[in-house]
Amino acid sequence: MAEPDDVEALFERVAADCGGVDVVVNNAGINPGAALGSPERVDPEGFDAVADVNLRGAFLCARAAAEHLHESGGSVINVASVGGLVGLPRQHPYVASKHGLVGLTKSMALDWAPDVRVNCLAPGYVATDLTEDLRDDEDLRESIVDRTPLDRFADPEEVAGPAVFLASDAATYVTGATLAVDGGWTAR
Repeated sequence: MAEPDDVEALFERVAADCGGVDVVVNNAGINPGAALGSPERVDPEGFDAVADVNLRGAFLCARAAAEHLHESGGSVINVASVGGLVGLPRQHPYVASKHGLVGLTKSMALDWAPDVRVNCLAPGYVATDLTEDLRDDEDLRESIVDRTPLDRFADPEEVAGPAVFLASDAATYVTGATLAVDGGWTAR
């Protein structure tokens, strides 16, 4: 688990080495086997591990960067998931943490406006290391692709583009928003 003092020291160093902090992208996410299953089977320690990385880590990073972001008029982009917008079976800690991240985004946006914009991305299934097991299982892959109107997993670059938009001057009037980048998953 990240410690607040360590995260604050990291952002002080980044600010010193880079001349400030303009954008923070909170993109950490885990969903280990110990946190999967029906609610009564989820290991409480697995739940805590997911919440610590997916929600607490994002909070600590944004909090540590706050002063720098207020100085620069910067932007925070929290990366949640479609699991932050809808329920997903057998993924209770992950879904709870990502819903929490959507709520955290809205609250931070209200508190930090007008100086800092805080937004959220909610990607669908992306071809990354985190989804490798899903893609390798033919039945799971097919069920996900069948549920996705664009009929495939996203490439990471397809999530990077919307992140660049939210960080850019093209989004100066966007704050507190969650942008689904999900191939149409949540449109159903």
